[in-house]
Formats: sequence, structure tokens, C-alpha cells
Amino acid sequence: MDLSEKLTISLTVLITGFVVVFAVLILLILLIMIYGAIVSKIQKSADKKKAKKEAELEAEKAASAASAQPITTPPAAVPAAADGMSDEVIAVIAAAVDAVYGKGAKVKSIKKVPQSRPVWSTAGILDNTRPF
Repeated sequence: MDLSEKLTISLTVLITGFVVVFAVLILLILLIMIYGAIVSKIQKSADKKKAKKEAELEAEKAASAASAQPITTPPAAVPAAADGMSDEVIAVIAAAVDAVYGKGAKVKSIKKVPQSRPVWSTAGILDNTRPF
């Protein structure tokens, strides 16, 4: 086997390798395109279903809004100031309860919790446990 035969065989193997690699790449590209088309069709059908459902909800809202009577509820009475709390503090507490629990919640009473430690002890604990 001389040099020209070796070169011919190596060139044949090289060209065959390139052809196989390009064929596989083209096949992968086609598979990705097919997968994209399938996903696109599925997404479009899901969007159509979602739009149909939203249209039904809008129709239900319109029908219920037309037939619904406005409900008026009297404002909840704010508890009287107790234990030296100002009306503003009570209003803030009532607003926080309303924000957390909704409009059906009512504040019946507000009481200060008695302090179990002396003031200087509490100040020392706060000072010594303050983060850096």
C-alpha cells in the first residue's frame, strides 16, 4: 500500500464522516422544527380555551352585575379609646385588622398588655440583643 492509496482512503473516510455529521445535524434541526410546530399548536389551542373561558366569565360577571343589587353595610363602630390609647392608634389597629381579615372582621375591644418586666430591664434586654 503506497502513499496515494493511504491518502485516498483517509480522504474517503474524512468525507464520509463529514456527510454523516451534516446528515445528523440536518435531522436534528428538522426534529426541533417539528417539535416547535407541535408545541405552537398546543399553545394556540390552550390560548383559545383560555380566551373562551375568560369570555364566559365576562358574560357571567355582566349578567350578575346587571342582576345584583348594591349591598350597603353600615360602617363598623370603632371601639372607644381605652387605657389611654388615642383614637388614631385605634383607627390604625382597626385598619390593620380590616386589611388582614377582610370587611367582615370586627374589632370588639383593644387592651394594652400589662408589662411583666420593669422598664429598665426591658431597655437593657433591647440594648444587649440589638443586632450589629
